[in-house]
Amino acid sequence: MTLPGPALRAEDVPALCQALADRYRRGADEVVCDLGMLTRPGLSTVDALARMALTSRRHGGRLRLTRTPPTLAALLEQTGLGAVLRELLGQSEEGEPPGGVQEGVEPDDPAL
Repeated sequence: MTLPGPALRAEDVPALCQALADRYRRGADEVVCDLGMLTRPGLSTVDALARMALTSRRHGGRLRLTRTPPTLAALLEQTGLGAVLRELLGQSEEGEPPGGVQEGVEPDDPAL
């Protein structure tokens, strides 16, 4: 799925989420989303990606982003949503286990 550029607008969100939901209903487990055309992302783009991530989660699917422009990555970090979106999208922070993975517990570890 290739997102249109140069930026996403609020009015694009319903159609994008519907297209994504349709793919999951047709049996897709994962949808690859190409962000390469987003050359001027703004807050509407951040909102659209968050809503698409929630749509994926609601349908039990996984959304994988490719060709994320550096300007979009920086915008996600500046808005404080970089870590949130990585978690929603199943991407882990460097050195952290992916979401849903429990670290090992030793039998003599104290309860928290």
